[in-house]
Amino acid sequence: MKLPFDSKNSLTEVLNSTIADLNQAQLSSSLPCIFRGLVADWPSVKAGLESPQCAADYLNQWANNNPVQAFVAPPEVAGRFFYNDDLQGFNFQPKTTVFKTLINKMIALAGSKDSPSTYLGSTSVNHILPGFTEHNKLPPLQDSPLVSIWAGNRSRIAAHYDIPDNLACNVVGRRRFILFPPEQLANLYIGPLDYTPAGQSASLVDFHHPDFEKYPKFAEAIEHCFIVELEPGDCIFIPSMWWHHVEGLTEFNVLLNYWWRQVPDYMGTPLDALNHAILAIRDLPESQRQVWQDVFQHYVFNPAENAHIPATRKGILSPLDETLARQLRSQLLNKLNR
Repeated sequence: MKLPFDSKNSLTEVLNSTIADLNQAQLSSSLPCIFRGLVADWPSVKAGLESPQCAADYLNQWANNNPVQAFVAPPEVAGRFFYNDDLQGFNFQPKTTVFKTLINKMIALAGSKDSPSTYLGSTSVNHILPGFTEHNKLPPLQDSPLVSIWAGNRSRIAAHYDIPDNLACNVVGRRRFILFPPEQLANLYIGPLDYTPAGQSASLVDFHHPDFEKYPKFAEAIEHCFIVELEPGDCIFIPSMWWHHVEGLTEFNVLLNYWWRQVPDYMGTPLDALNHAILAIRDLPESQRQVWQDVFQHYVFNPAENAHIPATRKGILSPLDETLARQLRSQLLNKLNR
């Protein structure tokens, strides 16, 4: 479906890309990048170019019977997996099944007007397709902490962010990504933090039918967006905290993605800090909130300002290592469990 808006902006594209283009500088960049044809030689991509059935057959040869949870929605939602009209529930139902059953049903119903919208999101490849990544691999990311598969028919996933960096590899079908820089947060009308369609807070704007009277600042967000379509074999690097709206444009779509963080595993997640700040700071009197904003600026965002403290007495202001992280976590648990 054609979007009701266009983008004036363009991303860096690496044409006919190879593994050599996937260097550390690029994988730690703060800007997205498209790698055309990066995984075009994957057997799964080649199978999908033959037909959706060939793609399903290829995937199914690796599939086990471990349970997976998919989302299923009636045809009238047109693939938009989202809240219901009053945000008191969702317009889809979770369905526990196995990968082969799910994929085979999607292939059987492909093209039918009465076909339900079906979406398998963020499922560990090793959990359901053991052996797949040994034959469809990216050596620079082979040791990434999480490799996930996404599959479905036509779908629309509301704009959301991920804390890890992300390399999304389009395997079967075509996908459209609409990206926004992190600073567009206030213009995207983000929904609840703790009641979400798929785990991450998401934009409430319907990108196919934007209501500019209800969401007027979305017009400003559009000025800063990037719109990208991926063909089979193409990949896109999405840096941490970039908002992205994702659409499956064909009757059968499969994507593989790699998630990783640029920091050690012992570091906490910033979202935990946000939740704690809501608990401890957000509802303070305004004058106190301003003081704490300055405190955070001093101790968190400009830690070099504490250079006057002797290194032997910096304590939790010292550079974070695994031992200090463990101590901080223990202190936090003790205080939160009071």
